[in-house]
Amino acid sequence: MIEPEAILDAHWQATVRRMAQQAIVLLPQDTTQLDYSTHTDTDGLGVLQSQHQRGLLLHTTLAVTPAGVPLGVIDQQVWARAPDQLGKRHDRKARPLEEKESVKWVNSLARALALQAQLPGVQLVSIADREGDVYDFLRPVLTTGLAVLVRAAWDRAVKSPQRRLWAHLRSQPCAGQLTVSVPRRPGQPARQAQLGVRFASVTVRVPQARRGAGLLELSLWGVLAQEVDPPAGIKPIEWLLLSTLPVLDFAQACERVQWYTCRWLIEIYHKVLKSGCRIEARQLEDAKNLKRYLALDAVVGWQVLYATLVGRQLPELPCTAILEAHEWQALYCFRHQIATPPSSPPSLQQAVRWIAQLGGFLGRKSDGEPGVTTLWRGLQRLHDIAATWQLSHPASRDVGND
Repeated sequence: MIEPEAILDAHWQATVRRMAQQAIVLLPQDTTQLDYSTHTDTDGLGVLQSQHQRGLLLHTTLAVTPAGVPLGVIDQQVWARAPDQLGKRHDRKARPLEEKESVKWVNSLARALALQAQLPGVQLVSIADREGDVYDFLRPVLTTGLAVLVRAAWDRAVKSPQRRLWAHLRSQPCAGQLTVSVPRRPGQPARQAQLGVRFASVTVRVPQARRGAGLLELSLWGVLAQEVDPPAGIKPIEWLLLSTLPVLDFAQACERVQWYTCRWLIEIYHKVLKSGCRIEARQLEDAKNLKRYLALDAVVGWQVLYATLVGRQLPELPCTAILEAHEWQALYCFRHQIATPPSSPPSLQQAVRWIAQLGGFLGRKSDGEPGVTTLWRGLQRLHDIAATWQLSHPASRDVGND
């Protein structure tokens, strides 16, 4: 039986090749719940928020350029939460990391460390939100080339007159202001936010529960970004970011904040999987088969995300950025009802619109750009069309992008 790792292997290799062409690659990671509560006949599911909610947990790590271009998926962890794991947050400090779900951050970090050794000329930066503010997530990278950027959740003890992390950063002078784009959220429109930025070096003490274990204090850099004059009724942004990379001036502090905003791509990617690829609608007999299908959808989800974002930002890019030769050739000939494709591929924007039209996008002037659902449907059809094309055009076989 084919394992999910084998399904993803070709995509991982292609992602590494894309990463090798960059100077800096960000590796945001995050978790989402996959709810299969209505799939009562599926075996191997776990509990989610309650004993009555059944499904799987998915933790994804993307490779992203600092400009926000998704290069591919580098890690996918899928597991079922055992019923006896509900309600154990109160004793989390007493349990070893291996027994906590927070081990997912360290597992992703191990994957990133292996990639950093494989790509010594590329600066990799593992990025996590507040759930990733785990001492063991920061500690292993201090002696490696890999960098970490995490949003702080805990007001940790630090070496400074203020003694605590937040007080230490708030005591620093405001170095300037930065504008960031905040995506739309439920009940909140997208907006531009003005952030006041402070930064400083910080020495984080060993957690009290683990003192005496021979662990070392962490020499890090902190950046505090606080929203200035937020809209009425909107909770202001306040991010305290910890990084293993030096932050020596305002420009570097702004860069760390901009890097952190790329973490939103993980949320968009998971939305693509759910609303575009409809992964929660898969009805299979057991969780093992669901995990295999998730591996396939991981690649399709990346293609949809890449096509959606890059097709709008870089419309003149050749469509070979996401399609193999036989795919764009099959797409072109099917669309134009001809037998011989042109020698040059169409633009990415044009190919994206043709793919979306396969999925039901009408392409009228008033329709705007294609959405993730029609792109996903179109890619499903394109895969079948391209497979048929290869049967009669074996010379078009090539080394794929994924």
